[in-house]
Amino acid sequence: MDNNIKSILITGGAGFIGSNFLNYFVPKRKDYFFINLDKLTYAGNLENLANLENQENYSFYKGDIINSELVNYLMAKHDINMIINFAAESHVDRSILGSEEFIRTNVLGTNVLLEAAKKYRIEKYLQVSTDEVYGSLGSTGLFTELSPLEPSSPYSASKASADLIAGSYFRTHKLPVCITRCSNNYGPYQFPEKLIPLMIINALNDRKLPVYGDGMNVRDWIHVDDHSRAIMTVLENGVPGETYNIGSSNEQNNLFIVKTILNLLGKSENLIEYVKDRPGHDRRYAIDPAKTHKELGWKAEVEFEKGLADTVKWYLSNRGWWGRILNNEYLLYYNQQYGNRN
Repeated sequence: MDNNIKSILITGGAGFIGSNFLNYFVPKRKDYFFINLDKLTYAGNLENLANLENQENYSFYKGDIINSELVNYLMAKHDINMIINFAAESHVDRSILGSEEFIRTNVLGTNVLLEAAKKYRIEKYLQVSTDEVYGSLGSTGLFTELSPLEPSSPYSASKASADLIAGSYFRTHKLPVCITRCSNNYGPYQFPEKLIPLMIINALNDRKLPVYGDGMNVRDWIHVDDHSRAIMTVLENGVPGETYNIGSSNEQNNLFIVKTILNLLGKSENLIEYVKDRPGHDRRYAIDPAKTHKELGWKAEVEFEKGLADTVKWYLSNRGWWGRILNNEYLLYYNQQYGNRN
């Protein structure tokens, strides 16, 4: 390999955010060789990466990040310079039903990656996290990088744990770690247990759109392409030991999202069905991305109305993709039992 080309280990690259990151950067950045390690759980899909099959700077390996032997093999074989850890069990409702897999992947798996990063003395380790580690906000205020970690669900607690472990490797071992915490993503290839794709698909099939509680839970929504650009910016320019919040200052409540989707599809609001709220449902998240703006020069570019309309069009044009996913009997049962996700 050309000595000027750096190798990046991407974990969880067949999932929603990871696959969008790879689709965005592999064709553009020939100065990097991207090695994708993904377990291919229910949320990982190689169809997401079909456009990369003939790219010379991309390689895929099926495997689990908790497999230290495999991780170390890839580190040595490809002379890995950097790691971006997208790999995670990331669904709140599933973590409420059972937390073991979340602890295994999100905590123990992260530790395996950090140990490998330390052993091979890599240039940068980027831990991709979530604003959910901060817990719930009141009606005012924003999460900053100095906000206390107060996770509400087993999922967010596992991510907060991983963040703390990653930070400890910087302080104890001087490993060049950066942590990013992003708000709610939307865009192509999102698994249809999450709010936006589930509502689109249910509306297209004239099924009820289940909305938790009063629908007034607020999230800051960011297009996955903006998040991908932010990740690369932090990878290349982030200061080791620092955490960077990533958001688009676009707060919307769930009911507004659902009604907007119905309007875009020309469907009646009579399809909305209010269902019992889930346990520990955080009322509001809102990210202050000022540090990332000021120190790294990144800012969100995708305007929400256009981004959401383009996302709806993508699901309209890719019925085969989500149709194959919905043939999974467990997913059908799961959606019927537990309604919408975000």
